[in-house]
Amino acid sequence: MTGAEPVGSATLAERATAGVLADLSRVNQGAGRGVVVDSPPGAGKSALVVRAAGELAEAGERVMVVAQTNEQVNDLVDRLATDRSDLRIGRLSASDYVPAERVARHQTVTVSEKAADLADHAVVLGTAHKWAMTGVDAARPWAIIDEAYQMRADLMLRVARLFTAGLFVGDPGQLDPFSTVATERWTGLSWDPTQSAVSVLLRNNPDIPVHMLPVSWRLPASAAPVVSEAFYPFTGFRAGTTAGERTMEWNTRAFGMNALDCVLETAAADGWALCELPALHTLRTDAEVADTCAALAARLLQRGAVARSELGEAAVTASRIAIGAAHRDQAQAVRAALAARGVAGITVDTANRLQGREFDLVVVWHPLSGRRDATAFHLESGRLCVLTSRHRHACVVVARAGIPELLDAHPSAEPMFLNVPAKFPDGWEANQSLLVHLSRHRVRAA
Repeated sequence: MTGAEPVGSATLAERATAGVLADLSRVNQGAGRGVVVDSPPGAGKSALVVRAAGELAEAGERVMVVAQTNEQVNDLVDRLATDRSDLRIGRLSASDYVPAERVARHQTVTVSEKAADLADHAVVLGTAHKWAMTGVDAARPWAIIDEAYQMRADLMLRVARLFTAGLFVGDPGQLDPFSTVATERWTGLSWDPTQSAVSVLLRNNPDIPVHMLPVSWRLPASAAPVVSEAFYPFTGFRAGTTAGERTMEWNTRAFGMNALDCVLETAAADGWALCELPALHTLRTDAEVADTCAALAARLLQRGAVARSELGEAAVTASRIAIGAAHRDQAQAVRAALAARGVAGITVDTANRLQGREFDLVVVWHPLSGRRDATAFHLESGRLCVLTSRHRHACVVVARAGIPELLDAHPSAEPMFLNVPAKFPDGWEANQSLLVHLSRHRVRAA
């Protein structure tokens, strides 16, 4: 007697999406106020937002879509206009907004700073801050909140007056809402304005259904189990592709195998590489780490990487490479190192700004590299999750030796607060889990 055939990734993902849409239909018929969807990296969150907006509009509903940044709004406008050319789409903007090319090229999209100008459009998209400044005359029955875990509770309250029911989609494993002021004074209070929109929603509406998208279409088979175990231990997800379905090879192999080549070869073969520099306590902007990050990216371009996947074959150009860091000054140091090598076109930024983006190969400046201490900022699990989950083929982590010893010397000791659920996994445990895996793909740079 044989067991049941394993469910394919596409079938599993479609079942999850069907479940979400079924609950949306029930809400649309008056059963409940909304639906929450947890989405791991690259699980098709944007595709779900676009599909849900299209189906609600097709059913005669007027829909507002709320995203957290202009780039996120532009991406959603482009995808929705491409997939649903039959819909009239509004792009709510600031007065100084210049339409991006991917927005301006769609004839079905109207851009306006006034919601009244877009009243007859089936779907209107804008940033949370823009919607918060819109009058109640622009209210719509349905809202779809994209990146809902990035949205602060106070901003959610300013937008909630504009809709009756909502679909809240986001990634619970990535960065918490950002604030430029000290937030300790509100910690544990029921009206803490710095909580995420989803946390407040579920606390006050425990009956709202929560779904989980189970497949990552971005992360390769080498990365999905690692990221899932480190950052999503209770929900988990799997890769949409199988081992060997994605490969990275080189146009030119006539190079000596120096340390950089060994790192790149390891990353191409295994999907991961840890480029380890000698242990040293350094300033935050470690010139050697910055130079190594830039040198790895430049070397990859010099060798001419070719990525093969279920989407076909394509050269790994500068636009398909990213270098991520924890701090802006670190990112600037890497940009300067790239410029000194005459390399342009590579994305270099912090985790906050890389969130939601996708590349073939990502070089990560480890947040704890060269540090004497392990602060809450550098241990934040969401920051490391973002940095190590942007890639389709390979991730290279650059760090100085000694991080495991640093973690052992600074065990997790964050204070506990009443009415604040413990975050799990915490940054200490997530770092340990990832480092155990990276240790199997270590290449010592010197």
